[in-house]
This record gives sequence, structure tokens and C-alpha cells, in this order.
Amino acid sequence: MTRLRGLPAQLFLFTIMPLTLLLAILALGGLSLHQRAMRQMVGERDERATRAAAAAIEEHLERRAAAVANLALHAAHVDPEMALADSISFRDDFLEVAIIDADGRVVAKDPAWWAFFNSDLLATVADSPSFLPLLPHPTSNGQIGLIVALVEGGGAAIGAYDPAIIARDVLARVVRPGDHSVAYLVAPDGNLLYQTGPGDHTGPITDHPGVAEALRGEIGTTFLNVSSGLDSEDHVVSYTPVQPVAWALVMEEAWQEMTDPMLRRTELAPFVLLPVLAITLAGLWFGVRQIVQPLQSLADRTTALGRGEFDAIREPVGGIGEIRQLQGELIGMARRLQMAQQGLRDYLSALTTGQEEERHRLARELHDDTIQSLIALNQRIQLAQTRATGDAAGQLAEMGDMATATIADLRRLTRDLRPSYLDDLGLVPALELLARDQSVALGLPVTFETTGVARRPGPDTELAFYRIAQEALRNIGRHAQANRAVMRLAFTPDHIALTVSDDGAGFDTAERAAELALGGHFGLLGARERAEAVGARLEVDSAPGRGTTIRVTSASTPVPIPNS
Repeated sequence: MTRLRGLPAQLFLFTIMPLTLLLAILALGGLSLHQRAMRQMVGERDERATRAAAAAIEEHLERRAAAVANLALHAAHVDPEMALADSISFRDDFLEVAIIDADGRVVAKDPAWWAFFNSDLLATVADSPSFLPLLPHPTSNGQIGLIVALVEGGGAAIGAYDPAIIARDVLARVVRPGDHSVAYLVAPDGNLLYQTGPGDHTGPITDHPGVAEALRGEIGTTFLNVSSGLDSEDHVVSYTPVQPVAWALVMEEAWQEMTDPMLRRTELAPFVLLPVLAITLAGLWFGVRQIVQPLQSLADRTTALGRGEFDAIREPVGGIGEIRQLQGELIGMARRLQMAQQGLRDYLSALTTGQEEERHRLARELHDDTIQSLIALNQRIQLAQTRATGDAAGQLAEMGDMATATIADLRRLTRDLRPSYLDDLGLVPALELLARDQSVALGLPVTFETTGVARRPGPDTELAFYRIAQEALRNIGRHAQANRAVMRLAFTPDHIALTVSDDGAGFDTAERAAELALGGHFGLLGARERAEAVGARLEVDSAPGRGTTIRVTSASTPVPIPNS
């Protein structure tokens, strides 16, 4: 989360990424719309071309139907042979032309060619002229179509045509070599009548898109995705029926190949913004390397400086000149701050030393003068009590008790001012006695525990640890509202650690001394200064409702307690 709040992440999330997404949307969206429009345009063009080709085929068929109808009309008034001889003007439109007379005789140029024709088919003719279903070609593998027109008085005129020839003549003007197009003319039974363009279809092709629809009489356009190895391309398929023979005409082509090359190049227009994006990324990279990263590094070092690590700010962070100048100013400020802090620490150390000396003097005077005088006074009161009678004896006894209590209070006060047993016995007995005294004074159980092999540090460290424990217990009694307190002293080969914890109300901790002072925790501020004065580290762990734990760890190597 910290990295996401940094300037590079915010620039990327709120500037570069939206611009990139917008560019991608514009590019891909524009390309998609452009391709859709071009595909639609090619589809509409192919649909018009397909309908025009179908109309041309229908026109060819209608012209042939009119020619057969004229032949039937002519045969009704003249001899069939003569009528057939007069049909030379339109005979090139047919494979063969024949007349069936009233007796069922075939009159044709080559009567043997009509051996396949069954005269019973005439009974199926409802309209004149009429297109009969396709039949197998008598001399090839193709199919032929028959147009029949009934002759008045009996018989019929028949024209045989090749659908492939008609389709070839029409589609040659629509599908040209190199157009990447293919056209299919399909019979009602689904068999292929004619194909132009690449491909080799044999047998029914009703499963091809558009064929079944056109055979049902529908007109339209669809699109087909054609895969070839690893490549694929979209084909536009236009279809329409051919009336009145119920054929299907289908045209298919790769629409991308049919667009103009200059038009296809316009698809790349959105990508001209890519250099702009590249320049923006280069600028961002420069800003991150020369501005953002040095500033982040400088911020980390400034944070370390706030924790008292004065050497951290001196390591160069690089970057532009203004950042280096700012680091130089921070180095100077850190130097002045370090000098001021050292002066303050020296002053506090001297103040603490003077305070301890004054406490020691007061404790000595109280012990040597005041307490001794009270003891002597108490002895005289006891001596006078042995001689007194009546009310005087009772008053002297009360005065003796007051003197005894005062002596006990003064001894406890002298121990607080300067615990002589700390110098004589060491830290462990002094803390044990402190826990016992504070249990009585605070009215709550204070447990003292030790771990490890006991060692004595220097006298300054012992005094600092004792004063910190004393201040911690005093704060527990004043503010914690605790039910119990625990004091632990842990010895390891490398350090001594004192921990004082309670189960009281707790408070919000602060890392810096100034924050401790602003929060009113002057006792903790003094404890921290005492710890730093002897090279120890003080840590406070507390939160509202979770109690408080104070831990002070000596960084100095302790001296083993000598055997006595």
C-alpha cells in the first residue's frame, strides 16, 4: 500500500494507465468500427452484385423461354420441319432444339440426341413455356435444362440449354481472375451446376453458408470465418435465388482483399499515437529515475534522521541538482541537530548526575543526622516511659510510636533517595526489595522474576535500571489502574534486559522524545534519557485497554558477579 501511494504508482495508475487504456480503446475500437464498416460495405456491394448476376441469369433464361414459345407458336402453323429450320437465328442459345409433333415424333437436327427424353414429361407441363427439372447430360457428366412450350393442336417445342454456359457468360463479368472471389450456381437438389474462382467442390454443397437459404428463396449476406493453418480470415457470403428455376447463386470472397490498399492503411491511423505514448513513458522513466526515486530515498533517510540515525542522511541519493542541494541542506540541519541533541544530552546527564549527588547527600544527612537523632529521642522517650505513671505514661507511649513510625518513613525515604543496598548487594536484590516495598505502597501485587546467570553491570547502568524500574512502578500506581504488575530481569551473555509490565488502562505510545513531552509523559522521557545515557535502549509497548510494557536493554557487556 505504501508503494501504491508513491508518485510513480500514482502517475502510472492515474495518468499512464488511463491514457494507455484510452489509446487502446480508441485504437481497437476505431479499428473494429472501421473493419465492421468496411465489411458491411463489401457485404452490401457483393449482395448487389449477386442480385445483379441472378437477374442476368434470369434474363438469359427468359430470353430462351421466349424463343421456345415463339418456336411452338410457329410450329402450330407450319410443318415442324420447316419451323425447326426457321429457328436457326436463336439456336446458338441452346444445346439442341426439337419439336415433338402430335404423334410424339421427335423432329430435331439430331433426333438420336433426344433418346433420353421421355414424352410423358409433357403431361407435367402446367404453364407454357415451362422449365422442367434438370436432367443428366446425354453426352457428358453435367446437367441440362429443358424449356418446354406446348404447340397448339398437340406436341411441344423443346429447347435444351446448359446452365453452366449461362452462368459462365454471366459470372465472367462479375468474378474476375485475381479477385479472391468464388461463385457457385447450385441446383434445387443441392448439386453444383457451376463454380468460378478457387476451390474444387463435388457433390451437394447444401452445407455451405447461404446455399440452403437461397434455395428457400431468401436473399441476404452472411460472414464466414475460414481457417488455414495458423491463419484465419473473414469471408463475406452473399446469396440469392434464381427464378423461375429455383436455383441458388452464392458469391464468397475475403472482404479484406477486396478493400482498397489505401483504405486498409487507414486502419493503422490510431497507432500513430504510439510514439506519443513512448515519449510519455520515456519522460516518466526519466522523472522516476532522476526525481521520484531520489526523493523517495531522501524521504527514507529523513525518516531515519527523525529516529536519531544522523549518518543515514549523509549517503548521496543522486537525482537532479535541486534534490542534491536539498540533501545538502538536510545534512547541515542534521549536523546542527546532532550538536544540539548532544548538548541537551550532556546537560541532562549533568542534571541527572547533580540530582543523584543531591539525593545521595540528602540521604546521607537524613541517615547520619536526622534518623540518628530520632533514634536517640525514641530511646529517651522509652526511658522516660519506664518512670512515668498515669496519663503521662500513655502520652509517652504514643510519642514513642510516632517516633518509631517517623524513623521507618525516613529510612524508606533514604532508600528511595539513594538505595545503599544497590551499591552493596547489586541490582537483583535492590529490584527485589523495590518490588516488595512497592507492593505495600501501591496496594497491588508486584512480582519480581529473574532469568539467566546473574551479572553485575557498571554502577551507572545499575542505577539507571533501578531508577527506570522505580519510575515505571510509580507510574503504574498513579495512572495504570492495574490489578497486578510484573518485573522481570533477564541475563544473557550479551546484554541485560529489564521488563516492567502491567494489565492496566494503557495509553497511546510515541516514538520521539518531543511527543512524549507533549503527551505529558515526563517520567518516560526521563527514563529514556537515563537509558540513552548508559548506552541502553528503552522501548514502550502500550495501547488503550491492553496495559503497558516497558523494556530497557543494556548494550554494554555485563561484568560477572564475583564469588564472595
